[in-house]
Amino acid sequence: MDSPVSPRLYFDQAATSVPKPSATIETMREHMLKHEAAVGRGTYRSAVHAGGIIASLREELARWIHAVSANEISLQNGGTEALNVGIFGLIRPGDHVVTTAAEHNSVLRPLHHLSLQQQVQLTIVDVNASGRVSPEAVMGAVREETSMVAVLTASNVNGTIQPIEDLGQRLAEHFAHTAKPIFLTDAAQSFGYRRINVQQAEVDVLAAPGHKGGQGPLGTGFLYVRQKLHPRIRPLILGGTGSQSDRLEMPTLFPHAFEAGNMNVPAYAGWLAGLRARRGDRSAADTLDETARKLSSIAEDLYRRLETVPGVRVIGRPKHPKLPIVSLEIEGLPASDAASILDSEFGIEVRSGLHCAALIHRAIGSPSDGTLRVSCSAETSDEDLDRLIDAIGQLTAGASSF
Repeated sequence: MDSPVSPRLYFDQAATSVPKPSATIETMREHMLKHEAAVGRGTYRSAVHAGGIIASLREELARWIHAVSANEISLQNGGTEALNVGIFGLIRPGDHVVTTAAEHNSVLRPLHHLSLQQQVQLTIVDVNASGRVSPEAVMGAVREETSMVAVLTASNVNGTIQPIEDLGQRLAEHFAHTAKPIFLTDAAQSFGYRRINVQQAEVDVLAAPGHKGGQGPLGTGFLYVRQKLHPRIRPLILGGTGSQSDRLEMPTLFPHAFEAGNMNVPAYAGWLAGLRARRGDRSAADTLDETARKLSSIAEDLYRRLETVPGVRVIGRPKHPKLPIVSLEIEGLPASDAASILDSEFGIEVRSGLHCAALIHRAIGSPSDGTLRVSCSAETSDEDLDRLIDAIGQLTAGASSF
């Protein structure tokens, strides 16, 4: 008889956070049972209540990233959609864009498509062995005609933090007397985990999902666009908005023109509840500082433990890890096999492969089939790490027998 699989132990927090707060789940259920209605499609109480949820979520998100106005926040169906809206909505044929080899494919693929289809000139700046980009290298790639610089806040492959604030301030200073390139950042691995101040970092466009550090369900996300760019950005999806319905032309007012169709109000209600529960009666900044301290401590411990396991090669280690996202290779086992064995034999869920990041692996020295990625939450315990390290130790010791 096969031995029973151990209880589920989830180490794929960089993909989506698990578990979601009870406030998120309970609020979604409550809303669907008692309050569900479309936003902007009626003046009855439930519709007005739905509109209030959307307005409150914009305000909450603006608070977490220090946006000047809640009307700089557009709600989207995930980080990928938000990035596409920001990229396709702001880049024009003939533009020059600078990005990095550390980016997720949600940035690289839209930019590559534009370089092929719309004569957009694309410069991709390389990163070092830990996946970090140099601000000097980015500034060296910027031209006077550069229209956008796109740099993510943190890598989903190994958790490396990028110098967003330094770079944003350099761009602002360099272009103090002329038009500054739009500074866009993908905050998928930072939102809800670390402080992000779009004003201080001179960020013009920020996109993030709600289902990772944001405590929301899958299928949620947002796009921040600085007020001065609202006349420039164009909607990606056209359709009903509940306003100006007598016209065939799409409304142009941000953010409403960028939320065509019925919004997923139950999911947004849950997301709002999760953020509020996480923050409690504290400021978002205090909440994020506490989370960042926990994650930094876990990251140091995780790297230290993995580096002591014989047969494990840690890949692209940041000098001072701040996020507990680790890529590794197990000697004698392809990443996909190692992930399958950890799941089937030990009940441990990790991710294998290239992690939707096409270019960073050459810089950090990944195997051709990618890496085994372990990612933790702020609630990951010492006992969880003990079980992980013990399982990987058994895996390396008996790699040939699995």
